[in-house]
Amino acid sequence: MAARDKLVPIIVAFPLFLQNLDTSVMATALPSIARSLDVDALQLNLAITAYLLSLAVFLPLSGWFADRFGAKPVFCFAIACFSLGSALCGVADSLMSLVLFRIIQGLGGAMMVPVGRLILLRRVPPAAMVAAMVWYTVPPAIGRMVGPLFGGAIVTWTSWRWIFLVNVPFGLLGIALAALFITDSREANAPVPFDLTGFVLLALGLTGLLGGLETAGKPFVTAWLPWALAGPGALALGAYFLASRRKANPIIDLRVLRFKTYHASIIGGTPLRVAIGASPFLLPLMLQLGFGLSALDSGLLTVATAVGALATRAIMTQAIRRIGFRSLLLATTVLTSLCYMTYGLFGPATSHALMFFAMLIGGLVNSMGMIALQTLGFSEIPKPLMSHATALSSMAQQVSLSFGVVLGAFLVSAAAWWHGRDSGHLAAPDFSPAFIFIGVTTLLSLFFFTRLHRDEGAGMR
Repeated sequence: MAARDKLVPIIVAFPLFLQNLDTSVMATALPSIARSLDVDALQLNLAITAYLLSLAVFLPLSGWFADRFGAKPVFCFAIACFSLGSALCGVADSLMSLVLFRIIQGLGGAMMVPVGRLILLRRVPPAAMVAAMVWYTVPPAIGRMVGPLFGGAIVTWTSWRWIFLVNVPFGLLGIALAALFITDSREANAPVPFDLTGFVLLALGLTGLLGGLETAGKPFVTAWLPWALAGPGALALGAYFLASRRKANPIIDLRVLRFKTYHASIIGGTPLRVAIGASPFLLPLMLQLGFGLSALDSGLLTVATAVGALATRAIMTQAIRRIGFRSLLLATTVLTSLCYMTYGLFGPATSHALMFFAMLIGGLVNSMGMIALQTLGFSEIPKPLMSHATALSSMAQQVSLSFGVVLGAFLVSAAAWWHGRDSGHLAAPDFSPAFIFIGVTTLLSLFFFTRLHRDEGAGMR
């Protein structure tokens, strides 16, 4: 790839860097924020939930806005909105103001990731897509890698407010690079009317479903609330599915699922994405609560998964060329499953070097599988449906990752109950069943990947 072609994937992946950095850093700073705002730490879950629900509400808008106003302007606006929300969060003086500003952040976050991917898919030719997707994974891997250490340093040496304020110069840099190196990619078709009914149904559905997943198992909510949110949310999504089939221009055209490779990516890749959501949640808890390690030691170990993801760049292109997408997906799915089950064998006496190596391999094979899915999944999508495909992909990813966290928490709590403990007194044996169960569940993806043709995606190698 030419230097400019490498730069474009990195620029459009900038939002993923910002999101990963923001999420991992904020988790580290929650106790400090609670003391500053004079609220209980558990109440700060509202700030996390507000961002999540804002994503759910505004994600369906990303494709229509990109088609209507052009992908480049919407991409720059989304980064600006995220950065503005970050700056406002940095000066928040109450819990309610922090929640409000997180909603503004979510508006930007909901659009900048799918629109960035849309720019990449429209800008890069199929033959260069594998290499482009490899570069696309570099910024988010760096964000995951430096986030916990960066957050710990900020909270230790300065004010928690800088975890938000630091996003502003990064956001301005992203806007400047996009303005200089990205050409607009608006489709020439006449703009379609806005599907208000579809937007409302999707917003209600995603808000209810993600809200239910986010509140499940939380000690400060009643047991019926997650079901009261997720049930109507699922009904709203079902209503959208039925209504969209009768519309010529739905806000998210579900016909994209008719394409075999996209169907395999979204539906077949769900177990893999659920595992991706569960692992970053479970590993730090196991290392700190189960093994008694400090937050710093835990972060230094779990950074191995990000290092493995970065290492993907060195071998991904050659792996695709040598064995093809189908074989690579089958191999990485099996290896990812084995890695997660291996995490379940860790104990307090396990060598740190061995744990680091296992997590590094897990990050490597997991990243290879997801890059292959993201590349192959869009190979058959026609350009008029590309914005719908990117928006639906982002929605599926958000739901899968959230479900992974909920599933991981449920499995650990269930194991603790089985061992005669409660969730407030977790021990090392409580985590092993969760990792083994998730590792086995990951193998469900093989059912979809084995149905792919051996030469699938041959034009993209």
